[in-house]
Amino acid sequence: MFHFRFSYLLFLLLTLSSVSCFGQKSFSKSSATAPDHDQWDELLKKYVSKAGVVNYKGFIKDSVELNKYLKLLSDNAPDRKKWSDEEQIAYWINAYNAFTVQLIIRHYPLKSIKEIGGKIPFVNSTWDVKFINIGGTVMDLNNVEHGILRKEFKEPRIHYAVNCASVSCPILRNEAYTAAKLNSQLDDQGKLFFNDSSRNKITSSKEASLSKIMDWYGGDFKKGGKTVIDHVNKYSKTKLDKKAKISYLTYDWNLNE
Repeated sequence: MFHFRFSYLLFLLLTLSSVSCFGQKSFSKSSATAPDHDQWDELLKKYVSKAGVVNYKGFIKDSVELNKYLKLLSDNAPDRKKWSDEEQIAYWINAYNAFTVQLIIRHYPLKSIKEIGGKIPFVNSTWDVKFINIGGTVMDLNNVEHGILRKEFKEPRIHYAVNCASVSCPILRNEAYTAAKLNSQLDDQGKLFFNDSSRNKITSSKEASLSKIMDWYGGDFKKGGKTVIDHVNKYSKTKLDKKAKISYLTYDWNLNE
């Protein structure tokens, strides 16, 4: 147990150090206005079920359209001064999810996203593959999630929106995120996540087995003196006591298809 905990703490330290200097200021060129996400929305409605099951073979057949959308993102990097926070967050969540789908279909068939990269975090893991071009900057999935979304916006609900193509991830929403609907979309994702017994088992007010996401990123949910339990209770139909016994489920990295 000590070895596991130490390894995890080391993992977090490496995460912070590897992305600490990355941010939206890295882009040499940006767009004054946010692009729409209609192309991505159409693809999601065609190839992702309401339950978040992904038809990767369908995405492969429609890869030309997917690539058009990714080019739209690449050519329209956010302007931090001119875009609203909602526009930026929606953009980066959509970018993370769409580029993840591209990464999967490039290597399909496979059983898990973890098969793509090596096994050394922040050296050659899947999330360290530099394949995302945004505004002339080549980046990886870690840069998007940790260097931009988590670092710049302090929005814990992004953890229910970014999708790592795995069974235990919060579902890939079958519509694009937009600035106009972002708040309601993120709240809805929270409700779907915490009331899904395959991802969080909250069987009584006294105890719960939560997703490892709540352990890995526990600090993100404790802003303003709140606790993880406080955050869970915002969305779970079954409310937890403040001193409820909390354990964490094993994460299933099998592909979400």
